[in-house]
Amino acid sequence: MEEWPYRLLAGVGFVTIAWLAWVTGSRSRLNWTTIAGSAILAWGFGILSFWFPGSHWFWGFLNDMVVAMLTASQKGTAFLLGPLALGPGQTLPDGTVSIGFILAAQALPAVVFFAALMAGLYYLGVMQAIVRLFARLFYRTMGLSGAESLSGAANIFVGIEAGLIVRPYLAAMTQSELLLVLTCMMATVASTVLGIYVSALQHVVPQIAGHLISASIISIPCAVLISKLTIPEDGQPVTLGGVPTIPTNQPPSSSSDREAVPPPSNLIVALIDGAGHGMKMAVGIAALLIVFLGLEALVDLALAQLPAINGVPLSLTRILAWLTWPFAVLLGLRPEEWQIGADLLGSRFIETEVAAYFKLAAIQSVSPPSLSPRSLTALTYALCGFVHVASMGIFVGGISALVPHRAKDISLLGLRALWTAYLTTLLTGCIAGVLASS
Repeated sequence: MEEWPYRLLAGVGFVTIAWLAWVTGSRSRLNWTTIAGSAILAWGFGILSFWFPGSHWFWGFLNDMVVAMLTASQKGTAFLLGPLALGPGQTLPDGTVSIGFILAAQALPAVVFFAALMAGLYYLGVMQAIVRLFARLFYRTMGLSGAESLSGAANIFVGIEAGLIVRPYLAAMTQSELLLVLTCMMATVASTVLGIYVSALQHVVPQIAGHLISASIISIPCAVLISKLTIPEDGQPVTLGGVPTIPTNQPPSSSSDREAVPPPSNLIVALIDGAGHGMKMAVGIAALLIVFLGLEALVDLALAQLPAINGVPLSLTRILAWLTWPFAVLLGLRPEEWQIGADLLGSRFIETEVAAYFKLAAIQSVSPPSLSPRSLTALTYALCGFVHVASMGIFVGGISALVPHRAKDISLLGLRALWTAYLTTLLTGCIAGVLASS
């Protein structure tokens, strides 16, 4: 019973964050079918994820599958890197022990493996069938255009590649549609980086892979709610009549010139192409961490020259934590957990969600754990998304490259999309804060 005041606070947080999206938006006339449909669907997904009798088994099954694939991916990494590829406590068949956790050697190779796996599933047509199923659900329940529904469904599984699926419709999209496309991209987690988050949290968060997949699904109706409160649809979308078809046997490619890239001729070629794409992603993630953590350190050096506050030097993450403190409260965390929540929610704007998840794992690994099980789940959901400055540049630049004549519109929506994606992940966290078990 002692958790109920905080669950109620998370429910109030959901309403408050939705209201904040409307206040900071255009405050135009709302489409209540879309607003009500997205809110009902978000909470419906949440109830299915947390309270449905078979949900624990289902997410546990998915979690075991992802962990098994992550373990399988280590075989190739261990062949190349030896003990560097072993997580803490693991050993090679010859008895060689791990030297500790190394992100570049143990987590980033998972991106290559999962990218190849997704490319193979696209070649076989498995992912297209799943995306079509979700797209039709979104189209019928939330009153979206067909392209919006398709983009939202694709974003459950991929990142910027989702823009390629609706590329033919980007040129004619309204401002409201473009904002939703960008928000969905930043507010969900791509399956290609799922392995990194699982490797960070699998020892501290039970069924972490299932939770991350659940968070990505719940985030789509939350993204619709937030983006349509911010910029309601006031135009006539071209694809109102239905969900467009998805190209078969051709996984999304990161190339800005899709027509120049022939589809893979067989499954092996698809896996090779996917692995190449994953390698580029892994290098890109490593580069972002090097650059942004280094820039953060430089800013902190400059801030340290200013007078200390309460005996503690100023830092960029400390300033961001002050700004995000109210949101840590609205997630329904306990008072003693507010500082931890604010630090994580603020730091990920610069350090990315990869660093935030590893920080969360370190915080929860102490004895006794710093967060209650419910609060840990709420923060895990709230951190699930590409909500940082680097991702804004990547997604805005990537979509602008697909439709160069709309580059101005897309760039102007970039900062707003970062804000709406942040609010979206907080909404997802609030749902978890209300429904997660203690």
